[in-house]
Amino acid sequence: MSDLQVTQLDRLPPDRRSWLMSRVRAKNTAPEMTVRRLVHGLGYRYLVHSSSLPGKPDIVFRPRRKAIFVHGCFWHWHENCRLARLPRSRLEYWLPKLSRNRERDAEAIAALNSLGWSVHVVWQCELRNIDAVVAALLRFLAPTSN
Repeated sequence: MSDLQVTQLDRLPPDRRSWLMSRVRAKNTAPEMTVRRLVHGLGYRYLVHSSSLPGKPDIVFRPRRKAIFVHGCFWHWHENCRLARLPRSRLEYWLPKLSRNRERDAEAIAALNSLGWSVHVVWQCELRNIDAVVAALLRFLAPTSN
């Protein structure tokens, strides 16, 4: 595909698209803040973005050895989710990038599991049903009986 054809697929000019993408945050996103408020409202206290753990989980409960990742459906390529549609332009860039994001997520979860941590992932699209998210968080954070 020529550059002209690729540009025509995007509704925005390249400079506007670049500016828009530069505004995407890695930390303290709206979905992450929603989950943090829910967890705090349930009475749990936590650390955020622990750089000492693989994958820097978004929410960490050290004494419980539990971690939560809050994933945006697009950036983490949530399977069978309408929010995870591939862009129509520059597939040669996006396919490897999003594939690598998924691989990195799986590696981080496997590394945490190997260290004895339990991991829960909350997807952006799940936040449309707050009651279900709260129920899943309560199940995940409940003390495990030995």
